[in-house]
Amino acid sequence: MSNKLNFLDFEEAVKISLNLAKTTTLKEIVPISKALGRIVSSDVICKKNLPSFNNSAMDGFAFKIADSGKTLKIKKVIFAGDKGSDVEAILNEGECYKIMTGAKVPSDVDTIIPIENCIDANEKTVTLPNDLKVGSNLRLKGEEQKEGNVLFKKGEVINSSHITLLASQGLMMIEVFKQISIAVVSTGNELKEPWEEANEEEIYNCNSYALVSLLEEAGFCATYSGVVPDNLEESINFISNLKTFDVIITTGGISMGDADFVGEAFVQNGLQTAFHGVNVKPGRPIMMGSMESDKKQTFVMCLPGNPLTAMVNMQLFAIPVLNKIQGNSGFYHDVVIAKNQESFKTKKGRVNLVLGNCENGGFNVTRNNKYGSGMITALYESNCILVTSENTAGVEAEQMVKLIKFNNKFLSKTVNIFN
Repeated sequence: MSNKLNFLDFEEAVKISLNLAKTTTLKEIVPISKALGRIVSSDVICKKNLPSFNNSAMDGFAFKIADSGKTLKIKKVIFAGDKGSDVEAILNEGECYKIMTGAKVPSDVDTIIPIENCIDANEKTVTLPNDLKVGSNLRLKGEEQKEGNVLFKKGEVINSSHITLLASQGLMMIEVFKQISIAVVSTGNELKEPWEEANEEEIYNCNSYALVSLLEEAGFCATYSGVVPDNLEESINFISNLKTFDVIITTGGISMGDADFVGEAFVQNGLQTAFHGVNVKPGRPIMMGSMESDKKQTFVMCLPGNPLTAMVNMQLFAIPVLNKIQGNSGFYHDVVIAKNQESFKTKKGRVNLVLGNCENGGFNVTRNNKYGSGMITALYESNCILVTSENTAGVEAEQMVKLIKFNNKFLSKTVNIFN
């Protein structure tokens, strides 16, 4: 490993990390009751017209548009669920049907009027107003989806609306990408687990638990795999046992300290480093790459050790990469536009990742952008990140800004904030 970090341009680091990420090819079939948040692995085709027959959108009367303005005799009442001879075309001149919402519409009518819009109605007759629009309140067979249409495409994240469509098609199983396996590890002999005793010179390991929970919020499954000791030989052996995972995420051990062995341990395990160091504040030491073993690629993300820096870079860098590996076609962050409420300064010459809160279209920077990279409560106080350009020395009040909000589990339309 080089003893000097070569800080890469921020946007170039994003492009490289996404280009390096290879989408999983493993698939599985799951019931739709277990499919929420999963990624569609093949286009889903409509097999049943939606709706599957002409039906009424309202409780009302079904008639021919030519009979607008007339008083019509009610031939019969058609209920939802009626079929066969109950919905045959049998109208004579001057007649109509009384019909319920969702009921099949006979072929000899073309318009439906709600009961409340009629001039007069009783059990035997109804008087219609003039100037009615043909086809009103008539839902035509296949008007929403026709057999053979693509209902949704490969790479979409399944949400409740997908489940609704699947159930409407009688599809109780769906093919999805198998969930990728993610190992989360920490580094440092000074770390104590939360269930252990820690003196004043020791710290509790919060990074791994923070990252695992963040990943779960984003729809991933991660395994906390322990702490890598600050010893090169032991680090090499530890990492070699993680190659069965699709992704390895570490915090700490990749800066310039004499005891930072993680980067070298990965190289000894065959890591091809894509970059090590990005011109961003906070989070310069971030490193990404991949390891090949037994025709399997393991993506490696090494994040800084400070809690705030690790979490911010996880949100910014790691989540899009993981979404791409998982097969999500909308892997870029969902971006919102908001108005900055109070002016604050940023560090010119590098990209700044600024924490804040976005509510009701307004952005409020956290602690006037004055917080340390090791802070934890600043994360608790924030719900979004503002990404500045390298030339930005500050953000003015009333200025419109682009924000990445936290915890976007079900991504819909996404925007590339880096363009």
